[in-house]
Amino acid sequence: MRIIEYLENDSAKIGVLSEDCLFITPLQIPDEKTSPETTGETARVKTADVKLLTPKMPGKIVCVGRNYADHAAELGNSLPEAPLLFLKAPTSLIFDGDVIEIPPQSEQVEHEGELGLVIGKTCKNLKDDEPADEYILGYICLNDVTARDLQRRDVQFTRAKSFDTFCPVSRFIKTGVDTSDLRITTRVNGVIKQIGKTSQMVFPVEHLLRYISNQMTLRFGDIVATGTPAGVSTLKDGDICEVEIEGIGRISNPVRKV
Repeated sequence: MRIIEYLENDSAKIGVLSEDCLFITPLQIPDEKTSPETTGETARVKTADVKLLTPKMPGKIVCVGRNYADHAAELGNSLPEAPLLFLKAPTSLIFDGDVIEIPPQSEQVEHEGELGLVIGKTCKNLKDDEPADEYILGYICLNDVTARDLQRRDVQFTRAKSFDTFCPVSRFIKTGVDTSDLRITTRVNGVIKQIGKTSQMVFPVEHLLRYISNQMTLRFGDIVATGTPAGVSTLKDGDICEVEIEGIGRISNPVRKV
């Protein structure tokens, strides 16, 4: 399924877009502890009769560093003993087709193609025997754009990761995907720069969700970025950067220096 947000009778709603993009089946969200449920085919609306919206800004974007051994190695870092967490500002969020802006503060802005997951209901203190997937609304392509020179200079990641436009993501949320062995490919101007598989993660998706939920409460709409494979490279003015994930989709963003 592809989950989208739309406006009907001046009311913002979420729903499932049909394969032919002609209809939307509404989703109900009873409360923050319950996953969205479809209202049934009889309640579906024509896409032409509503306005499609840009997805809402998440409360937080939680990222995982050094979750692929080859990426950690290419930056000269050792693997962490536990997931290395950091946050991107929600205002860094943009969508497929929007412009990635290279700020004047940095001379080395790099792409990081990643699998992102969107939280479907409140997730807190998950135990080892609790299934984590029921807290996931779905999956997105994500580009954890990074000012690498500032990251090295600051040591901590906040500034380098949080410039406006530094988090391109899919406009649709894909559900029903087995994420155990998906291919992640990042291209710049059509040339493959990164290619890896989610099976190469040091800490897999369910482990990450349990770990993060024991550090902070995750709420509906929050995003978790699960790490990037090797091959990061510097983006230049005029580039086109694409992140494609098998079974989920592709995002493509032009790059401009400001």
